[in-house]
Amino acid sequence: MTRVTRVLLVLLLPLAGLAGCEATKSSTPTSPSVAGPIAGVSITTPVIVSPAQGLAISSTDQPLTLTIGNSTTNGVRTISYNFEVAVDAAFSSKLVSREGIEPGADGKTSLRLPDALASDRTYYWRAKAVDGANESSYSAAGSFAIFTPVVIQSPVPQKPISGATTSNRTPEFKVTNAVRSGPAGAIYYTFEISSNQTFTALIAVVTVPEQSVETKFTIAQELAASTKFYWRVKAYDSNVTGPWSLTQSFVTPAPVVTTPTNPGNPNTGAACDSSNPDTIVKCERNKYGYMSGSQIYNFLVASARSLNRNHIAGNPFGILRKSGSTCNGYSCDIICSGQGTGQLQYDVLGDAEGAQVAGWGSPKTYPNIRVDVCDIQ
Repeated sequence: MTRVTRVLLVLLLPLAGLAGCEATKSSTPTSPSVAGPIAGVSITTPVIVSPAQGLAISSTDQPLTLTIGNSTTNGVRTISYNFEVAVDAAFSSKLVSREGIEPGADGKTSLRLPDALASDRTYYWRAKAVDGANESSYSAAGSFAIFTPVVIQSPVPQKPISGATTSNRTPEFKVTNAVRSGPAGAIYYTFEISSNQTFTALIAVVTVPEQSVETKFTIAQELAASTKFYWRVKAYDSNVTGPWSLTQSFVTPAPVVTTPTNPGNPNTGAACDSSNPDTIVKCERNKYGYMSGSQIYNFLVASARSLNRNHIAGNPFGILRKSGSTCNGYSCDIICSGQGTGQLQYDVLGDAEGAQVAGWGSPKTYPNIRVDVCDIQ
């Protein structure tokens, strides 16, 4: 062999070695030594599954789990997934970046975030599949918002409580305002007052707007005397309603009994004479304190007679028979005139079992009355 031939062989041997390396790379595509994309391999883009696009998520439901639909590949290399979470749609400010997430066995792959995200802002996320040499495109970016939920606690009743007797029959109700968290709107309070603890016999339902520190109101109607009542209250805004407070109770005072000018006897004292029927009826009423059923009967008889004596329009007047009444067999609050469907009935004693306030108003007529015998006095 000549010297020239030997030189050519020495020069060709390194080139033969290089050709051998290139053949090894393309014949073992699963080898970690492969660098760069492998021709002909295609990986589909993963699809975001949850959280759904634009979903609003309570800050209490964290940390979140991100789930995608798996990609497919025609290559032989195993794929894994990269996840990204950012505060902007361009993913220039990433909060989470995780690589090498192994595929799930059910056609979906999930990543549970390590920490809770800050509330009251929107986030963006995406994923892509990689096999170490090839990769898919990023999925379409998903977005979700984390919000602070509104929580409204129950108000705390202040008065009347613990079965105490109130100073009057139109008590004031007062509560310490409900504690709340989150972006609550305008708060209102609903009070329920009932004659039983199950609140199936409601006496009043009152709603008032929240006041500073404490919310209170005075009930407009006069409650029955010497009666135990129960009440509760809850707070709410336009979206959230808080729980009922603890039930409280109170007792109304006994009726106020005034000393009559001429107790018990409607035929004593000054005559009740006037051209005004309201004046006459109130004059007769002032002859009594708190009246029994028999005294109410006497009051009605005396009122009818005084109305007739003073020739009040609509006379002659009488009292209305009513079977089983506690007022000697007559209505406890009606003065009447006429019979049948032409009968007029005047309610002259408001709340006969309560305050027994006398007065004269417009008559009620048929068919809005039950017609009974009017005993003219």
